[in-house]
Amino acid sequence: MSNCCRVPASEPHAVFSCPVSGSRGKPIELQTVKALIKDHALRRVNKEEHRFCPQPDCEVVYFDAAGNQYTREDVRVPVWEKEPFGDRMVCYCFGENEASIRIEIEWHGRSDAVGRVRQHIEAGRCACEIRNPRGVCCLGDVTAAVKRVALSLQSVEAEAG
Repeated sequence: MSNCCRVPASEPHAVFSCPVSGSRGKPIELQTVKALIKDHALRRVNKEEHRFCPQPDCEVVYFDAAGNQYTREDVRVPVWEKEPFGDRMVCYCFGENEASIRIEIEWHGRSDAVGRVRQHIEAGRCACEIRNPRGVCCLGDVTAAVKRVALSLQSVEAEAG
């Protein structure tokens, strides 16, 4: 059974930082790194602990304790934290993105993206631990994206009105 969308038990992690941004980063499972980096970068992977760099302005996506780094160019998918607002992929398992959320809100006055993702999670279909570049459940990200998109539409309406 997938461990997706469950909070993992706390484990001690070595403290090391992104060599570019200085961010401590978030621990990431090696399987996620191996699944999401391109062939040329996979040749450099080792068994060291890896971390995800969440800094939007940093090109590094993953880095390890030995100082290796994997940039946006090395990753197979766009990493939403590192992309500009508007069309970012938020749910890598079921294709929920800001553009489709925006269209849904414009047409229907609301988005059901959170409910759709929640149904998939309950049915055991998600694979966030592998497909999401952060290796964690995206439900919180989808919830936040719906709020961000709705607020951006409200501010556009306020400026026009």
